[in-house]
Amino acid sequence: MSDTDKVNDPDDLEEFFSSAAGSDPSAGGDREPADPSPADPSQPPLPPHRRRKAEHALRKGEARAMARGEGAKRRKKKAIRRFFTVLIALLLVAAVAFTGSVIARGILKARQTAPEASPVRDCSDFSGPGGASTAFTVAPGESSSQVGQKLTKAGIVKTSCAFDNAMSSIGTNKTVQPGTFDLKKEMKASDAATILADPSRAKAILNIVAGDRISDVATKAAAASSLSKEDFQKALKSDGEGLLPEEAGGSFEGWLQPGTYDIRNASSATEILKTLVTARIKHLDKLGVPTGSEREVILKKASIAEAEADRSEYYSQVVEVINNRLAKKMTLGMDAINAYGFNEKGTDLTAAQLKDASNPYNSRIHQGLPPTPIGSPGDEALKAAMNPAKGDLLYFVTVNLDTGETKFTADKDEFAKYSQELQDWLESHPQSTSSSSR
Repeated sequence: MSDTDKVNDPDDLEEFFSSAAGSDPSAGGDREPADPSPADPSQPPLPPHRRRKAEHALRKGEARAMARGEGAKRRKKKAIRRFFTVLIALLLVAAVAFTGSVIARGILKARQTAPEASPVRDCSDFSGPGGASTAFTVAPGESSSQVGQKLTKAGIVKTSCAFDNAMSSIGTNKTVQPGTFDLKKEMKASDAATILADPSRAKAILNIVAGDRISDVATKAAAASSLSKEDFQKALKSDGEGLLPEEAGGSFEGWLQPGTYDIRNASSATEILKTLVTARIKHLDKLGVPTGSEREVILKKASIAEAEADRSEYYSQVVEVINNRLAKKMTLGMDAINAYGFNEKGTDLTAAQLKDASNPYNSRIHQGLPPTPIGSPGDEALKAAMNPAKGDLLYFVTVNLDTGETKFTADKDEFAKYSQELQDWLESHPQSTSSSSR
């Protein structure tokens, strides 16, 4: 076979045509493919079938070269994609690892700083009414929790938890009262709580509330001490020499300071009364109540306002009515004053009592303020008496005894209308105590 019959490979074909054209097949650089026709005119042209075969081989070689180039590009792109895929995977792994480490450190720190779980509190209780009697003292200012611990230590209740639960169950407005109480060993916590929250069961502790009369104080003091009620009544009927200020006029009414007092070590009724009067004077000074005869006037007006109005928001207006009636030389006509003269608690007085001129506290007959205060007024009433409302009010009626709603007016006809409103209310509430109009 001749040399031209061996042209199959594209590179050999190019060399063949270069040789046929008289070119150096070893020359480098880019060049156009040689014309398959012999460059030398002396050489006979290739037969047509040989020429077509050569051209076909050349085109096939170019296609292979292009395929190799495209393949190289695809391999390069694939390598780049593989690189970024691996990079993203590594970044994801790193992110997960970092997040996990942060969470782990947080959990570890939380475990290290979290307080240890509190043990379950023992709330067991005694089941019975108790055994031997024992005296138990609650000091002023002690909390229910402190009292519960003392009760447990004394063997009165089984656990302080049981006592705390019992105090919660009897109401949020109730708390342990100061004083000495008769309890029993190993008693039920709820029974102990009921007793300790009842001020009437306390001994050696005297509780005076705003509005209390001296007769109320005598009863309470006798119950809280070893002294008798007669001892206190005798001391109260004295002229209070050495105990009361001159403006009191020898009467303790209004001069006993509301509050809580430990009287376990008191040896006499006079000693207790001195403590109460001293506290009263100190407190009046603190409030800035004027001294001398004006102080006694303030106490009278404040005590009337507290007795007449069921709500402190009305105190100032009641004092306004008192002042205006005094200025017009009118009787006060306030039945809380009348009731005090008969040592009554309510204002449901009889017709005979309302006409009894022998009662110096009959404010329907006698003009002016009563001879003494009619109770121990609290701070709100005292402040109202010192700073009363200013206006022309002359009358008031409590038209609803359940809510204490009170209506005020300067007009007599309107007063009559309010009085009828009260009567209508009383007819629809027959069990309620009547309250007079002023």
